[in-house]
Formats: sequence, C-alpha cells, structure tokens
Amino acid sequence: MLSMRAQRRPPGPPLFCYLGEPSLRATNPVEERVIALVEPTASGLGFRVVRVRVSGNRRKRLQIMAERLSDGEMGIDDCTRLSRALAPVFDLEDPIPGEYDLEISSPGIDRPLIRIEDFERFIGHAAKVETVAMADNQRRFKGVISAVEGDVIVLATDTGEARLKFANLSEARLVLTDKLIAEDLKRAKAAEAAAETNDEGNTK
Repeated sequence: MLSMRAQRRPPGPPLFCYLGEPSLRATNPVEERVIALVEPTASGLGFRVVRVRVSGNRRKRLQIMAERLSDGEMGIDDCTRLSRALAPVFDLEDPIPGEYDLEISSPGIDRPLIRIEDFERFIGHAAKVETVAMADNQRRFKGVISAVEGDVIVLATDTGEARLKFANLSEARLVLTDKLIAEDLKRAKAAEAAAETNDEGNTK
C-alpha cells in the first residue's frame, strides 16, 4: 500500500510523503463530515474517495483512502498531489479538534470493497465480509465472490453459498491470494508497458 502522512496542527503544517498500508466508507459522523469536505476536491482532480477512518485516542490518525477514477490505481505521486490539494481544505475547516496525523493512502492489493461495482470487478476472488445483523446465524463470512445479483453479493464459502444484501454489510475486503497478486502484477506490467509506449511516441 502507498500512503503519505502529515501532522496536522491548526492551522496546519506542510505535508511530507512516505511509502507504506457501511457505511462502508465511513463509520461515524466525523468520518462522514470528512468525506463531504474532501470529496469535491478529490473528484475535481480525478480521484475517488474509497473510505475514511479516524483512529487513536490521545493522538488521532485520519486516513483517507483514495484511487484514480480512471483505473482504480493510486501511486505515490497521486497521494502527494491529493494531499497538497486538501491542505487548504483542512486549514480552512479542520474536521478534527487538536493535533492529528493525516494519511493519504492507496487501497492496496487486499483492498476494501466499498461499492457494488467493486464486487463486480473482483468476481472470482476471495473476500472477507462482515454484516451488521446476523445472516445464516453468523456475521463473518469468507469465500469467493461468485456473482452479484442486483443488490445481493453471492459468496461461495466452504459451507455452501452465502447470499448477502449489500446494504447489510459493515466491512468487506479482498483476501490476499496468489491469484490476486498475479493479476495485480499483470496489471502493473501492462500499465508500465503503456507508459513506455507513450514515452516513445512523445520523443518521436
């Protein structure tokens, strides 16, 4: 996972960068407010806010997970660009009292599954899912995403098929498997090849 952090003190210091790791997007009003504040700026730059999490007691950590709208990727340059754009937003209307650490990160390979489209994109891959209420006498499920039927996520688990309403999910993310890693490497190589082709075309 790629990420960048900044220490935030009113009115806010410079940002620095480093390599690093429902509502499904937010779990409380503070996180929802952060999404409302940053989403217009992120969308304007071509990014989607995947989710927001606030953690910590004495010193808070605000994590904003994002990805490019175009291809679902997020590089370190993207993290830097988004962080710099969000700096004046947080300086103007700081959503968290006191000092806190701001982290802009990519979803990572074993990414959270936030939208119906995420489940459709990763059909055939393993996922861990938790539900708000009991379903089939349990709340935690692990299995392969076999289908998405309207608002129902279908998982093939070791004990049979689980059919879960998307609205009933409280947490969902991919499981890191050899298949997932192989597909991620294949996607990265394709992107690298496309970039090299573009560079060659620009130098001609």
